Amino acid sequence: MDENITSANGASLSIAIIGITGIGEITAGHDLGLTIYEKAMAQGTPVQDGDIIVVTQKAVSKSEGMIVDLDTITPSPFALGISKTLNKDPRLVEVVLREASRIVKMDNGVIITQTHHGFVCANSGVDASNVPGSSSVTLLPRDPDASAARIRARIQDLSGRRVAVIVSDTFGRPWRMGIVNVAIGVSGLEPIADLRGSADAFGKTLKATEIAVADEIASAAELVTGKTRGIPVVIVRGYPWSFSETGSSKSLIRPKESDLFR
Repeated sequence: MDENITSANGASLSIAIIGITGIGEITAGHDLGLTIYEKAMAQGTPVQDGDIIVVTQKAVSKSEGMIVDLDTITPSPFALGISKTLNKDPRLVEVVLREASRIVKMDNGVIITQTHHGFVCANSGVDASNVPGSSSVTLLPRDPDASAARIRARIQDLSGRRVAVIVSDTFGRPWRMGIVNVAIGVSGLEPIADLRGSADAFGKTLKATEIAVADEIASAAELVTGKTRGIPVVIVRGYPWSFSETGSSKSLIRPKESDLFR
């Protein structure tokens, strides 16, 4: 692989996004860290120092057994009422409500909720795609940061390399068409690059610039993982990320006091 091009100040001007193939179907109890390490090695792209491993939420949820069979769900009267209004499966509505801390908006057949994690997203992150069985849905990991930390620790133990891990998921965007991947779990890197107080190219002081690095990496990784390619993990190589043992996806959630739309 060619070495990264660097700018005059040494910053990387190129990155590589490497899909890890051959992972196959993931089931409860699957050792994701081991599989990532072995499959990366097998395809000739072993884990290196400084790699960022991006793992899709679906892979993590499956490995943690976060799958619900809708045939086992009895909808509440509240869920039944919503399902009639929105023309949705009442069992699915019930699961969405159980995973929500509050309902943000319901319209046009869509339920926007805030999850127990603090994420604002459609259907509390409950999803039926890429799951075996006609009545199965996945839930978000209970603690995506902890999930990322476990995968990172396993990969580092096996490889002896220092890496970061991001758990990614697909979110819609207000005022913009199309969906993008964002970081719902982070371990090993600082998810936000705070440039406030820095000077721009013309010497002006930046006053409000905070770059959601983890979200941008997750979004870039989705160009390789896709939704139909069967590639649930990628390596992002060459990005000069800031190491942090305390980095958390929680710092990407806008606090209520600074949210203009609550």
